Amino acid sequence: MIIGVPQEVKNNEFRVGLTPGNVRGLCKHGHSVLIQRGAGEQIGLTDESYRLAGATLINSAAEVFAKAEMIVKVKEPQAQECAMLREDQMLFTYLHLAPDPLQTKALLASGATCIAYETVTSGSGGLPLLAPMSEVAGRMSIQAAAIHLEKTHGGSGILMAGVPGVMPAKVVILGAGVVGRNALQMAVGMGAEVCIFDRDIDRLRQIDMLYGNRVRTFYADPLLVELEVCEADVVIGAVLLPGAAAPKLVSREMVRKMKAGAVVVDVAIDQGGCFETSMPTTHTDPTFIVDGVLHYCVANMPGAVARTSTFALTNATYPYVEALANRGGMMALTQDRHLRNGLSVHKGVLTSEPVAKAQKQAYTSAEELLTV
Repeated sequence: MIIGVPQEVKNNEFRVGLTPGNVRGLCKHGHSVLIQRGAGEQIGLTDESYRLAGATLINSAAEVFAKAEMIVKVKEPQAQECAMLREDQMLFTYLHLAPDPLQTKALLASGATCIAYETVTSGSGGLPLLAPMSEVAGRMSIQAAAIHLEKTHGGSGILMAGVPGVMPAKVVILGAGVVGRNALQMAVGMGAEVCIFDRDIDRLRQIDMLYGNRVRTFYADPLLVELEVCEADVVIGAVLLPGAAAPKLVSREMVRKMKAGAVVVDVAIDQGGCFETSMPTTHTDPTFIVDGVLHYCVANMPGAVARTSTFALTNATYPYVEALANRGGMMALTQDRHLRNGLSVHKGVLTSEPVAKAQKQAYTSAEELLTV
């Protein structure tokens, strides 16, 4: 199979879909890998390292898309990339389609087979290709919050850890999944006063066993969420419904009641965000203020630590890339139900139920479509 890796084009996105080590593995299996020149240069993965691993260097994204049978990316394809996809091609990347009807329409029009990292499942019920970036984003969320609490960055002027005789920041984390637990680890490590909400009592028990009285755990009761959010210095939005739009846990009215200079970090922004006041931002212009509350809603947070993120992501995605290449896309999807759960669009048909519900569209299940 001919596998193509274009350079990412989203704002300040320096991750790359395959590492030189991945390229070598694919070439050993007899596949050809096309890498756009400069795709990894910004994070120390040089064109020469890809060439030595066996890749063919290509001058433009257009040529990569024209020649490749499978495109491997990191972020969702931008409009100009969707326009280059074709019917006999596979796309394997993050898609986050639920809050993005324009991208959904473009992918359906392309006729390509589009598989979303974020909805591939594991035997244990986890999301193995989302987890590495959720770990990164969860840890970064506290880092971002700590910086933006500083008065010079628009916050209230509070030191996350406090000092002897002065209270630390009060951090509220909404969701105890991968993002939430990683945010929790960082917040506790920095000495913040932390509480975390979830509807999974077993997860809350695990957190209590690990952290004891250093963390307050709460069932996600709406009234209690409102009380804690309104007293918080930092609120981390860490909720996830796989493949679906994020639920709006914090209303505009709740934001209006929050402290002036409080910081909101909405890690769920890729799926539409869990604050009614959220809208996507970029690394170039990461924040905005609503009713005195600073919002950090960067849609590709892990892109800021692109080298760490690239290796963390490709460690997880590479076995699936190899399976798709070795078996062929249709055979791999037919044989592996967990990979099949990632199928979102196939030959002009929407196959994701959560996306269909979010956008009020018709869909056909992947199982039904692939057995016809």
